[in-house]
Amino acid sequence: MILELADIRIQPGQQAAFDEAIVRGVTTVISRAQGFRGWKVNKGIESPERYILQIFWDTLEDHTVHFRGGPLFPQWRAIVGPFFAQPPVVEHFELVGKSD
Repeated sequence: MILELADIRIQPGQQAAFDEAIVRGVTTVISRAQGFRGWKVNKGIESPERYILQIFWDTLEDHTVHFRGGPLFPQWRAIVGPFFAQPPVVEHFELVGKSD
């Protein structure tokens, strides 16, 4: 399983609207993608315009090829993109260990 971690910065004062938009975008769009296995999103306390979105994929290609290159990606960006203060920083991770 692959973890996609997106560090998102939004425009000031848009937190309430973005909270709704990001949840709606994941649950109505990304959740339909091939290889999607789950998600979680957190927002900053010290930096209230900062969000960390974690999405779990079966493979790296499920995100980078099938989702980003397919028809769902523009739908996702139409929902959340207008809030971005800058392009999100996205990286991928493999699990090394975890607690029970």
